[in-house]
Amino acid sequence: MAILFIVVAVFILFYINKLTNALCVQKEIPEERQPKVFRTINVLITILLISSYVDILLKSL
Repeated sequence: MAILFIVVAVFILFYINKLTNALCVQKEIPEERQPKVFRTINVLITILLISSYVDILLKSL
């Protein structure tokens, strides 16, 4: 189960990065601010994925 969750989490992170790139292009965010946008979104998504994993892990016990 953990391996499946990790595979799905990696797919979600790559897709979110693709969407973030589209957002930066559409909103014409300057190049110097883009790394901060990517970092913020990646940290928030990672926190969401970890909390989801812990929730699933605790419910299965």
